[in-house]
Amino acid sequence: MITSQKLETLLETALAGVADTEVVVSRVAMPPGAALPKHWHPGEEFAYILDGSVTLWQDGEDDITCRTGDALMVPLKKIHTIHVGEEGCEMIVFRVHEAGQPERILIEE
Repeated sequence: MITSQKLETLLETALAGVADTEVVVSRVAMPPGAALPKHWHPGEEFAYILDGSVTLWQDGEDDITCRTGDALMVPLKKIHTIHVGEEGCEMIVFRVHEAGQPERILIEE
C-alpha cells in the first residue's frame, strides 16, 4: 500500500461554543495510485477535491468516486480509506473532532 502524501496543516483551532472540540483544515496532495491504510477519526471529516480523483471506501457502504470539484463527508468514527486515481489528487480536508485526540486511528488487519 502506497501511503506517500504531502500534508500541510492550514488551520488548527478550538471550535468556539463547543467544549473540547477543534477544527483542523489541511491541504493534502497524493500521488497516482496511492492509498491510505484503513482508519477512523474521532470526529467528522469533510474533503473538497481540488484536482484529480479518489475513491472512498467506507465499512459497510458502497464505494464513492469523487473527482475535481466534488466534496465528500466521512461520519464520526467510520472506518474508511481512500484510493487515489491515475492522475493523483489534491484536496482540502476539514475535520471537526475531539480536542487532544489524534487525527487518525489506524485499524490493524
